[in-house]
This record gives sequence, structure tokens and C-alpha cells, in this order.
Amino acid sequence: MAEAEQESLGDLPPSAKLVFKVLEYNGPLTQKGIVQESMLSARTVRYALERLEGIEVVDEDVYFADARQNLYQLTDDAPQTHPAEGDADEAEACRAE
Repeated sequence: MAEAEQESLGDLPPSAKLVFKVLEYNGPLTQKGIVQESMLSARTVRYALERLEGIEVVDEDVYFADARQNLYQLTDDAPQTHPAEGDADEAEACRAE
């Protein structure tokens, strides 16, 4: 079946969104690292990574410290959803008023 509509990050299951956030906040990680940070099962993380790779927001590279593992990171054109540090300070100041 041909994919008629382009899937986006908002269309993904919660587990894929969590994996995206873990990579966004922690940077490149192995699958094992994502499992530890997210507290999801290895199978769920694998599925989430497949979905994220499907919409081209995650890249898979060789992990040179252990070639049996892969290193996952967000692509350069992946949407950034957390505020920059300056924006966080500004938001905090607005809440204080």
C-alpha cells in the first residue's frame, strides 16, 4: 500500500515521542542507553526507533566503542521542541511576575 500522507512526529505513538525527547535532551545514545534513560522495554525502543527513522528524524550510525551496537541521534532537520536556555530564563521571569 502506498503511503498517501506524510507521517509527522505528532502522529507517532507516545513511546516514539518519548524516545525522541530522550535523544533531544541527552544527545546521541545507543539503544541500551535509550532503554535506560526512557525506562521502556528494548522491544518498544526498537519499534520507536524504526518509526522515527521512517519519518527521517533519527539517524543510525556505528558506535565505535562497540561495533555491535548502533548510535542513534536526531537529524539536523529534526524539529526542536525544547526551548533554548535564554528562552527558559525569559519564561521563568514571566512566571515570576
